[in-house]
Amino acid sequence: MREGHASGSNGLVAEYSPIESFLLMANVSVNAATYRLATAARKEATVQGPLDSAEVDQGARHHRRTWINAISAAVGGLLFGYDTSVISGAILFVRAHFHWDSLTTEVAVSTVLAGALLGASAGGYLSDQFGRKPLQIANAVIFAVFAVVTGTANTSSLFLIGRLMVGFSVGVTSMITPLYIAEISPPTIRGALVQLNQLMISVGVAIAYGVAWLLSGSGNWRLMFISAVLPSAALLISLVFLPESPRWLASKGRLHAARSILGQIYGPLETEVAMAQLVPVIRAEKVRLRDLFLHRFRKPLVAGIGLAIFQQVTGVNAIIYYTPIIMQTAGFHSPSRAILATFIIGSMSALFAVGAMPLLDRVGRRPLLLIGIAGMFVCLNLLGYCFGMAHIHRLLVIVVFLSYLAFFQIGLGPVFWLLISEIYPTRVRGQAMSVATVTVWAADWLVALTFLTLLDHFGARQSFELYGLACIAAWSFSFFFIPETKGRTLEEIEAGWR
Repeated sequence: MREGHASGSNGLVAEYSPIESFLLMANVSVNAATYRLATAARKEATVQGPLDSAEVDQGARHHRRTWINAISAAVGGLLFGYDTSVISGAILFVRAHFHWDSLTTEVAVSTVLAGALLGASAGGYLSDQFGRKPLQIANAVIFAVFAVVTGTANTSSLFLIGRLMVGFSVGVTSMITPLYIAEISPPTIRGALVQLNQLMISVGVAIAYGVAWLLSGSGNWRLMFISAVLPSAALLISLVFLPESPRWLASKGRLHAARSILGQIYGPLETEVAMAQLVPVIRAEKVRLRDLFLHRFRKPLVAGIGLAIFQQVTGVNAIIYYTPIIMQTAGFHSPSRAILATFIIGSMSALFAVGAMPLLDRVGRRPLLLIGIAGMFVCLNLLGYCFGMAHIHRLLVIVVFLSYLAFFQIGLGPVFWLLISEIYPTRVRGQAMSVATVTVWAADWLVALTFLTLLDHFGARQSFELYGLACIAAWSFSFFFIPETKGRTLEEIEAGWR
């Protein structure tokens, strides 16, 4: 075992490799040194020619293990999608049961988003203090408990309390799942792995719609909510076998444990390169959350907050939360048929998410983002045209809905969650992601709270055209402010903002 240790003012004491010791003792530029080291290692691997079969097998094993870990963590995304979307199918029955008007219905739908806003606010601090894995375990328990509370509620107040707490867990999950996956992923497949979260969100949405359709005949809205216990249990079991984030361990001075987990992800050579990049970043002066507002962090802060706003104000969750109501407006008057159309749309959306997975690491984040937003703009204006016709063609509405979701799933859907897991400094990545995640839930809450009002006052045509105008602003913002992060390590991305 290589020996030698160093300790700094922040109290870190750990074993270091020769590469790390050199970087820590030499008074050189961290950015330049780590970049040269990483580049040299990659060039050396290239010059040496093709890897032998043992090295290939070893790399494949590391990637398989990382994929398994990422899939297990992404079950949190499934819960995210399920619990935010189950209200879509249940709302027709819950609304009748409690005798709600449009405003009260908007409040009920948006309550889970208010909870998510609180969860996202606290999630960054909690994950930085207690670790990514323990927070996810506690969150799975909260999901299960308050799914039962919601499903057994006999008053509007208890129903709203249950949804508020479920929303809290959704907010934590929305931040911690992509963060954790990004921190355990090698840069060559990080895009696809983080996209697993978006895929599982879409799968959760589709399952929620499917359960709602199966129970729509009986109108059993209570079981629609209680059924969330099953994915909660699946998440809890999967989390038991996951490692802690190596970057969180390193931020707490546990470098030996961090190196061990990185070794499972990268293999020997890339582990040393990763540690050589990570250690100086961790040992740098700790960045406080308020420091994100300093000039050097302004660009990533603006990029994350801007994308968060535009992901929501372009209308995706107005469609997801209120699809059955929109389908009834389009001519599917039976609740069962409206929910069936919703289930078909949700299932196709999940398939689109699968198709988008390999594109993020091949085509890149930025091109997909720009193409996706442009396609959403076209589809929203087509939806406005459809609902402005004297006779609404239901099949055409479904086709345009599907096209809109396809463009969302290759652009704003996955790229937002991927980018906010990549662009922030390591020492405050959890808290910084909370800023972006709080913003996305605030914008989501605003959209959910106002959509039915827009529909009542302006009609479907002008409502969709308004979201289309937001797409123009989103495309312009992305063109000027969003960088490409494909193929770069998290530490290289951080250095690129300086």
